[in-house]
Amino acid sequence: MFKELDPILHSQLRLAVMSLLISVKEAEFVFLKEKTNSTAGNLSVQINKLKESGYIDVVKQFKDNYPQTICKVTPKGVDAFELYVKALQSYMNPSSNK
Repeated sequence: MFKELDPILHSQLRLAVMSLLISVKEAEFVFLKEKTNSTAGNLSVQINKLKESGYIDVVKQFKDNYPQTICKVTPKGVDAFELYVKALQSYMNPSSNK
């Protein structure tokens, strides 16, 4: 009746990161840290989990002699996010489940 929720996306911080990346396509680590109000260490761990799942790509580079980390959502990540949203909708409207 209810669809299974993706355990990778069913974490508050990972879901927040994916939601932000879906809306902007790519973002710097600092932007994600500010928007999610998380610590650098926690955000780094969660970004790594999303990367290992293939949901995002992470590019590390230097900009004006400072390290810069850019996260980009992948097509697999977009698909997973859309499936997750549909699965959540099955919980919000159980009478329409088949």
